[in-house]
Amino acid sequence: MSVKPGPAALAGGYRVEVFDTLGSTHDEAMARARAGDPGKLWIVARQQTAGRGRMARPWASPSGNLYASLLLIDPAPVSVSPQLGFVAGVALADAVASIIGPGRALLKWPNDLLIAGAKLAGLLIEATTLPDGRFVCAIGFGVNCASHPDNTPYPATSLADHVEELSAAVLFSELSDSFAYWLGVWSRGGNFTAIRQAWLARAHPAGTNLRVSAQDRIRGGKFKTIDEQGRLVLDCADGVITFDAGDVFPVAGAENNQSPEQNP
Repeated sequence: MSVKPGPAALAGGYRVEVFDTLGSTHDEAMARARAGDPGKLWIVARQQTAGRGRMARPWASPSGNLYASLLLIDPAPVSVSPQLGFVAGVALADAVASIIGPGRALLKWPNDLLIAGAKLAGLLIEATTLPDGRFVCAIGFGVNCASHPDNTPYPATSLADHVEELSAAVLFSELSDSFAYWLGVWSRGGNFTAIRQAWLARAHPAGTNLRVSAQDRIRGGKFKTIDEQGRLVLDCADGVITFDAGDVFPVAGAENNQSPEQNP
């Protein structure tokens, strides 16, 4: 099956280039930006040899899964560009929901999509300003469609574990349309309120047990919300704490809930 943007994405001027193998779709997208590409370009690879996630962590990239990066040029003022991670999360959740049904895949701050507490997908946002003054953003999506890795910090899953028939091409078509829609709703950062509400509606519920590793400390508590700046708000034993960044892990059961601060 060929990989094509959905009809709404095509109507919005989005393009796609597909590769059998790439080192990294992200690296290719940024290279295109430096070469002068006008943006709205999806780079999709059937497999990657140097895929990566947040903090340059390796991302296992065998064939059968979806590896895609979207290049955007000047999508919004630089100051609000981190909000694009939430736009991407909502778009991805909706694309997956169109295949497995709503409410099964839930977002986890800052950039993962889970099914029953197991990681299905991750996002990577990279942004920079080029010497010619253009602001460039690459948004990467890695979705376990056919398989998932086993050596992960918490359990992983794939769509093949939940649906009988699925191709990465079908998911990409849904994702391209969904992203085009939610990028329009976001309105260059002028309507983050709607994105925040949509993200919370697709996230694990308030009260979910989480553990956050940030600034060489681990805090345990209950998910409360994300605030108007997109920061994680956690209800801990010693009060409500807001996180700008960190690694977040779901906690099975309540045994670690409301745990005090610990060293990793």
